[in-house]
Amino acid sequence: MLKRTALFSAHQTLGARLIDFGGWEMPVQYSGIVAEHLAVRHAAGIFDISHMGEITVSGAAAADFLNHVLTNDVRKLAPGRGQYTLLCNERGGVIDDLYAYQLSQEVYLLIVNASRTEADVAWLKSRWNDFPHRNDVLLTDASHNYSAVAVQGPRAKEFISACVAGPSISAMRVNHVTDLQKNQIAGFQFDHGGVFVSRTGYTGEDGFEITGSDKAIEHAWNAILQTGQPFGIKPCGLGARDTLRTEVCYPLYGHELDENTTPPEAGLGFFVALDKGQFIGSAALLRQKAEGAGKKLIAFKMTEKSAPPRPQYAIRAGGASIGTVTSGTQSPSLNVGIGMGYVPPHCARPDTTIEIEIRGKSFPAIVVPKPIYKRPSAAN
Repeated sequence: MLKRTALFSAHQTLGARLIDFGGWEMPVQYSGIVAEHLAVRHAAGIFDISHMGEITVSGAAAADFLNHVLTNDVRKLAPGRGQYTLLCNERGGVIDDLYAYQLSQEVYLLIVNASRTEADVAWLKSRWNDFPHRNDVLLTDASHNYSAVAVQGPRAKEFISACVAGPSISAMRVNHVTDLQKNQIAGFQFDHGGVFVSRTGYTGEDGFEITGSDKAIEHAWNAILQTGQPFGIKPCGLGARDTLRTEVCYPLYGHELDENTTPPEAGLGFFVALDKGQFIGSAALLRQKAEGAGKKLIAFKMTEKSAPPRPQYAIRAGGASIGTVTSGTQSPSLNVGIGMGYVPPHCARPDTTIEIEIRGKSFPAIVVPKPIYKRPSAAN
């Protein structure tokens, strides 16, 4: 039986079309993917992200343990700050990509992909068993304690303070929720208990992610939809979430990332701190840095009218298949077919001409720099 979030009845009331996503019954769209996508690009949208997993890691050796299992350097964090990072196997392959937040001196919160939560917890527990200072680390799957929503879009900051009011009550001290900078997180007093708010997202737009109890997030969903109405907010489903993240080339586990793909191959080498000392996968990643990667993730645009490119479609050049599309769609912002996929490094340079095989016919495309879509100006 599919799992349901605390907002399931709200989705039904709003007439959402529901699908199976990683074992969860989730909304794929409400008014329509294009309308929801454009609302996020030009106004605001709210997403149910309660299916995401939450893992807490605490204790005197929590930072050392996380630096042993994650690619980024958690020592660069401070209470109230977060970073994008990856969990890799010994071969350097990606088990999951996630956000790690330091909530206080010895407490960290990991936000992981819904489809990978169980695998992540199992992997972390197995690494914990081998960790020399495991008695100083407490590892907890806290996913059942939390629900979450994401409020994304250039106008989100105009009304979010009316929904999450007052100064923060956590280690990260801010007077208003809009004072949070990118990747910062703080706790705020809220109906039905406190909530964590981070200035993060998965759309390429400015925005906030709110995490709290089921009751708190039900209240937040309703309050944000009501308060955001004059600003053009729309409830948004997984369909728009996918087109938005594809336009800005954010990876999705199972598409751009898997256990046979390394962070540098996926263009995520920036989030691998090879200078921090040994960690799981570091030896393999150092070898790959010296020898070079065998594949590289590209972004592309179609150059002629065609049906949208889709995952698993062949990428061709010179009459031969050179790779596979991992994500593809018709871009609502640019009104052109776009996508990502893996090709040999010598085929990955921007302006390289390629072809995408769509329904048995090859259509021309061109490799473009990432992101494919750039918002007009950065938010404050």
